[in-house]
Amino acid sequence: MRQPNVDIIAHPTGRLLGKRPGYAVDIEEVIREARNTSTALEINSYPARLDLSDEHARAARDAGVLVCIDTDSHGIDELTNMDYGVWNARRAWLEPENVLNTRPLKDLLAWLNRV
Repeated sequence: MRQPNVDIIAHPTGRLLGKRPGYAVDIEEVIREARNTSTALEINSYPARLDLSDEHARAARDAGVLVCIDTDSHGIDELTNMDYGVWNARRAWLEPENVLNTRPLKDLLAWLNRV
């Protein structure tokens, strides 16, 4: 995350629901480093992932780390996966100000060009 071209960490735990648990990462350390480097963490909306979990997304919010919700779509029919990510963010009690890609384009571009 200290590499200046890193803006968002995707698949933070790498879990696949019903197939494999997340990697043995210290998620608290990942969140701390994300805060220290102003890196956002992904909420992957693919139903078999939902990574970050709601618990980890809440911890990120509490640490002041932004999340970015995406669909992990590999086809147009998967764009509706966004609902799962939004539901996961709601379970974490996230507000729009905690989610990077709820910002107006001008603000999003300013954040991406912050360094």
